[in-house]
Amino acid sequence: MQNTNGVNAAGHAGSPAQKAKAKTVIPAQKTKVRSLVITALMGVLSFILMYFQFSVPIISPFAEFDASALPEIIGGFILGPVGAVEIIVLKLVLKLIFKGTNSMFTGEILNLLLSIAYVLPAIMYYRKHRTRNGAVIGLVLGTLIGVAASVVGNLYVTFPMYMYLYGMTWEQIIGIFHEINPSITNIPTVAAFSVVPFNLISRRATSAITMLVYKKISIPIKKFIS
Repeated sequence: MQNTNGVNAAGHAGSPAQKAKAKTVIPAQKTKVRSLVITALMGVLSFILMYFQFSVPIISPFAEFDASALPEIIGGFILGPVGAVEIIVLKLVLKLIFKGTNSMFTGEILNLLLSIAYVLPAIMYYRKHRTRNGAVIGLVLGTLIGVAASVVGNLYVTFPMYMYLYGMTWEQIIGIFHEINPSITNIPTVAAFSVVPFNLISRRATSAITMLVYKKISIPIKKFIS
């Protein structure tokens, strides 16, 4: 007769291996669910921080600074590169739902690429060097790659899109920059005196705040996940 009480023929409950497997499967499922909860919370927080934007007109007449990258990098340090990308994607999906797009999705695609260019190098380096110095070097690496990506993205995506949407020319765009900084007279100087400084300040500020708050934030989050 088949045993319906989970007891084997010898009269004992499942084997030790089966017990151990059952004990490990449930915590693993809880950890996965809790990680998804943290991912969602970080994505929502990143989206909310997008609303608190402010311009720096002495550097760039177009770009605005926000702290939305902070939950992305902190969440990425805790959850890994996949978690970071999920946070970024969720932020942009919420942005499209609640605010829409005024750039034919170009701005959102550029935001995705520039966010990834900043957070992934930092996260990947930190995962191999889990020390304070490893975090610092990772953030410096992410900042440099992020700034380089911003130059390419702005010169070949953002500004051409402005020209397409608003019927502007390079001369007009350069003229706008020239009004705030007479040193800007051509495309290379737009990059050197506006795009690079703005993104360097933005990423360095995010990195500095990350170093100040990461340990305090990560400890309770890691306890919650585990």
